[in-house]
Amino acid sequence: MNAPESAVLHTPARPMPHVLNTYGRLPLALSHGQGCWVWDTNGKKYLDGLGGIAVNTLGHNHPRLVPALQEQIAKLIHSSNYYEVPLQEQLAARLCELSGLAGAFFCSTGLEANEAALKIARKFGHDKGIHRPEIIVYEGAFHGRSIATLSATANPKVQAGFGPLVEGFVRVPLNDLAAVEEVARSNPNVVAVFLETIQGEGGIHPSRWEYLQGLRALCDRQGWLMMLDEVQCGIGRTGKWFAHQWAGIVPDVMPLAKGLGSGVPIGAVVAGPKAANIFQPGNHGTTFGGNPLAMRAGVETLRIMEEDGVMANAAAVGKRLSDGLKQALEGVPGVVEVRGAGLMIGIELDRPCGVILQRAADAGLMLSVTADRVIRLVPPLILSADEAAQIVAILAPLICTFLSEPVAAA
Repeated sequence: MNAPESAVLHTPARPMPHVLNTYGRLPLALSHGQGCWVWDTNGKKYLDGLGGIAVNTLGHNHPRLVPALQEQIAKLIHSSNYYEVPLQEQLAARLCELSGLAGAFFCSTGLEANEAALKIARKFGHDKGIHRPEIIVYEGAFHGRSIATLSATANPKVQAGFGPLVEGFVRVPLNDLAAVEEVARSNPNVVAVFLETIQGEGGIHPSRWEYLQGLRALCDRQGWLMMLDEVQCGIGRTGKWFAHQWAGIVPDVMPLAKGLGSGVPIGAVVAGPKAANIFQPGNHGTTFGGNPLAMRAGVETLRIMEEDGVMANAAAVGKRLSDGLKQALEGVPGVVEVRGAGLMIGIELDRPCGVILQRAADAGLMLSVTADRVIRLVPPLILSADEAAQIVAILAPLICTFLSEPVAAA
């Protein structure tokens, strides 16, 4: 008798044989969580320094978020955008109040939010009579994995095998205003500038505040849209509602996602007066975006954050975490830099460090490695000072041990 298909495909290296092989997963599965801690199916406990990749704003099993979502599930999970969804207006109004912008479109992911922003920019150009509009994007950027957002991204590894890429992008270095000014002088088709306020997947590289101020002024002079991708760095992660607010500016278009729903899939594009009326009925849409469950998650997340002082906690505990790491790693050969803002921290090493992912998990800490050499920490924004100290106590020795080992041959 032939073995069943599952027995043939199931191997130790591939424990989920019917799921497409798109992720390099660690060999563990999570069961449940509480606050900033999670447990796997074998009962092992981990301090969550990853927060679902900057998603679980309020941690796990929050005592006020969970009942609110249970109540909403019992009422209505999904309708459709054929009908009014009052919670959309409630969340949009709050986002506009917090950002100083004018309106919001809701979708389900950060990729979709960025895709919508790119469509807004292109239609903005066409409405001005520019038939081949172009958008300035950045070295080190990551905006998603659809064909358009992949084209705006600057990572050859994730682009490889998916050409031809979408045209219409002009790439410049981050924090180099002169490079953007040169494009302004030479390219009349540019209609927008699109960048992450803090590059996430590219290695936690912040835009300098004075650079954002100069870029805002340049966009105003040129009549361009300033579009700031805050999918990862927004929703309180840096200690303000949106990271660009540290620079005292207001963008024209701002994609959001990740932390806005505390784990419930949600995306949003928030637009200012120059961009809020570019989309008209039929120009853009979504099936799942703006459903009542996701909107309730967004409304409750923002409410709890405000009531509990979560942003102030992110700023204070983030500084303690960053300072603790800098102190513990000061003078360690191979540590390039500890950087970031609030609870969005990157530790750059002088060599690829992907093995840290498994070693940290073995030691009871969840984190990620991005851009090959940058250890990324984006924990829940409710992280305590004691938990931040525990992250330092676990992670700093792991880094020191790793850097003391012989460098593997290329």
